[in-house]
Amino acid sequence: FEDSHLIVINKPAGLVVHPAPGNDSGTLVNGLLYHCPELGGVNAELRPGIVHRLDKDTTGTMVVAKNRVTLENLSQQFKEREVKKTYLALVHGVLGSNSGRISLPIGRHPKDRKKMSTISSRGREAETLWQVKMRYTAATLLELELKTGRTHQIRVHCTSMHHPIIGDAVYTYARLGKIKRNESPLETLLRSARRQMLHARRLCFTHPVEKRFMSFTAPIPEDMQSLMDGLAGYT
Repeated sequence: FEDSHLIVINKPAGLVVHPAPGNDSGTLVNGLLYHCPELGGVNAELRPGIVHRLDKDTTGTMVVAKNRVTLENLSQQFKEREVKKTYLALVHGVLGSNSGRISLPIGRHPKDRKKMSTISSRGREAETLWQVKMRYTAATLLELELKTGRTHQIRVHCTSMHHPIIGDAVYTYARLGKIKRNESPLETLLRSARRQMLHARRLCFTHPVEKRFMSFTAPIPEDMQSLMDGLAGYT
């Protein structure tokens, strides 16, 4: 979706949102500036119009502001938690409960500064609601709603309840990553995921200028749907 105030995109896997050391080109921001040059004057030089972001290998809905008024309004909506963000995640294991709430603070990992953790001494409030959408033999499809927007929040919270996201090389336990002899077809299928199976399914907010409610839903990406179809064969 695009109008004179904002752009809503379905971000593919493997796309970095904004330039950073090691990723100074080929990012979403680079593409947006080519598509919409006026974005260059909207925000900080390296993050024009960016109100929120998704990890490189997370797919789905994102909104980008095309002018300063829109940027400030959307930023305030995110700050006031008026934006509804719904995700789908395929996690290891089968959850017994149908729904739940995770309220654990998130901050930098005390030993590995590239990771986030719930055991940080300077963790910030973080809350995630989840409900089961489908149970498979060795995995569960969860729908999750973010009440806060901490870095890696869903990935960290899923790991904290001992159900890390399938394909997450950073937060999946080491024992799940070891190659085993005589590995079963199901184990091979689970290990086939080349990225974390996390998708920003739905994004809802109020249009900053027109003041109308807007809701956007991104289709499940092909690799995630293929894994779900494969898992369905084992139920």
